[in-house]
Amino acid sequence: MNMNDTSNNGKFAYDFEEPVRELDRRIGELTDELHDGAESSGDPEAQLKDLVERREKLLGEIVDNLTPYQRVKLARHPKRPQSRDYIGGVFDDFLELHGDRCFGDDKAVVTGLASLNGHRAMLVALQKGRETREKLATNFGMPQPEGYRKALKKMLLAEKFRLPVVSIIDTPGAAPALEAEERGQGMAIAENIFRMAGLRTPIIVVITGEGCSGGALGVGVGDRNAMLENSYYSVISPEGCAAILFRDSAKADEAARALKITAGDMAKFGIIDTIIPEPPGGAHRDTKKTMENLRGFLETALEELSGIPVENLLNERYDRYRMLGPCIEGK
Repeated sequence: MNMNDTSNNGKFAYDFEEPVRELDRRIGELTDELHDGAESSGDPEAQLKDLVERREKLLGEIVDNLTPYQRVKLARHPKRPQSRDYIGGVFDDFLELHGDRCFGDDKAVVTGLASLNGHRAMLVALQKGRETREKLATNFGMPQPEGYRKALKKMLLAEKFRLPVVSIIDTPGAAPALEAEERGQGMAIAENIFRMAGLRTPIIVVITGEGCSGGALGVGVGDRNAMLENSYYSVISPEGCAAILFRDSAKADEAARALKITAGDMAKFGIIDTIIPEPPGGAHRDTKKTMENLRGFLETALEELSGIPVENLLNERYDRYRMLGPCIEGK
């Protein structure tokens, strides 16, 4: 962990993060003392190193014992890096492309040309927003139909120029409003899934936070699928599932266990290929390290996919999704 990252980048903490709050406070004080050159008894550098090691060990123990719903909370952490953070911190450059050429420019869907270690790519990213104004502009990360059409137009452009597509997903779901349905929300998502299944260019999908329902599936068909360690992927949010099954959204913890939504579950079921590790305690505690891990995965995936003929790629993509959710009948 970066010793300069003295806390969880803010005062917010979940209940399961409380055991490290005092260590965070002391590390912050020692870091300030070293930075200001203030006199201190003993060896502050050795003390700081010891405290950081104790915090990392404690964070590792906490994360190893998190329940599925606690991982959902980490995926939603207000200080967790968002898609625009990854765009700026992972890719070498980015040229944003706007609009669906039909209705409008959905701020929840960020698209554009990017490069990474010499590889050019088309980037499609779902953005939640951090401040209130941005959250409202992005509809809290819930894309509208024009957002999915915008994404599809850019993916078809990538296909035309033989550019791989990189999809970064972080959404609680597609916009559920009546206006979205009136503009063809369901059809937009369905068309994206259909067209991505046959897109004649490589597709890499990474779930960095929430990957919920059709909101994620609308840009989630890929040849290489990965999740950050504390992200989740589900047909419905734990709260929504609990409200339907138990008539009580407070039973989200129980619903999360039943849904099997963690990165480990997705890897076990063959839905994703790779779990991208996060620093102890979550991505928000060391964003630089998280971005390094994501960049490493993307570089490897882009290199691997660049050498696969298109027809082979399409056949492998078909086989991948054809085999999801196999049903074995009893004798």
